[in-house]
Amino acid sequence: MLALVGLLLTFHTFAQTDQLRKSIYFNGGSFEIDEFQSEMLSDWLDSIPNLLDKYQIQLISHTDPIGGKEYNQWLSQMRSNEVFQFLIQKDIPENSITIKDWGLENPVYTNQTYRGMRLNRRVDVILHPLVF
Repeated sequence: MLALVGLLLTFHTFAQTDQLRKSIYFNGGSFEIDEFQSEMLSDWLDSIPNLLDKYQIQLISHTDPIGGKEYNQWLSQMRSNEVFQFLIQKDIPENSITIKDWGLENPVYTNQTYRGMRLNRRVDVILHPLVF
């Protein structure tokens, strides 16, 4: 029983300080946010009460390795810019958003499989809690 209480306290503490994250996925070689992804991101942002009062937004973009380093850095920047523009259209101020474009560097998923490459074609929208 004590272990269960410890686990619940650990989870509760973790949940209070944890960031929120939503990944926007792209087709290979594309930086267009499709209608489904757009709707999901919009619904997710709308579901967070007092978003601008509670969170700093970070965009982290990734690509698969197809096309080489320079191309993927450009594609990564184009993808993060599309998400950035989407957020601006949702009336989120520019100074609330930071961007890190990884390109093909630092993949989270393996690029040795098709599934891994698909999962690396994304921009993560991360909400970091503001600390007062």
